[in-house]
Amino acid sequence: MKFGFDIDDTLINLREHAFLIYREKLNMQLPMESFYSLQRVEIHEPFGLTDEEGKKLWENTLETIYYTDCPIFPGALKTIQDLKYSGHDIYYITARPHKHGERTKVWLREQGFPIEDDKFYYGMKDNEKINIIHQLNLDYYVDDKPTVLRTLKNMDTTPIIKDQSYNKEYREATRLFHWSEFKHMYEKSLKHNRKR
Repeated sequence: MKFGFDIDDTLINLREHAFLIYREKLNMQLPMESFYSLQRVEIHEPFGLTDEEGKKLWENTLETIYYTDCPIFPGALKTIQDLKYSGHDIYYITARPHKHGERTKVWLREQGFPIEDDKFYYGMKDNEKINIIHQLNLDYYVDDKPTVLRTLKNMDTTPIIKDQSYNKEYREATRLFHWSEFKHMYEKSLKHNRKR
């Protein structure tokens, strides 16, 4: 089978990592509850920043956010490694800017993710991911953003949403709370499809 995965806030806990970096950089010890209650992807509001100031801070801190010790969600690495070991095709589809694509590959490899160059896609906008997902004819695709998953509505790809505070209202995909649930999800889906 073919499995596709977004990276940031799907496989790795990037926003929380960035929030902790912001706290240190801005010398503001905000409680983590202010992060966990965010209703949008952007993380600057609890720090009292405007959208413009937040965008500037994100861009100026991107190197640190992307390439330091961002934690992998528990169970994500093992899930991907197990899928690869079982003979499945693993594709990574990220909206990270083009200039960060190759370094992101290196960083992920260093963390232990199985990466094949021809199965790693980057440098597109979120709404352009559908073109790659369609070309690849993926069986499953996991992302944290409803805007991406909505584009898969009329495709054979099964969408799975990685649970985040800003996507709680989205109900059109199976919700993944913890990566240890993933294998059970797709095996259950396979059994259901065989019965049809």
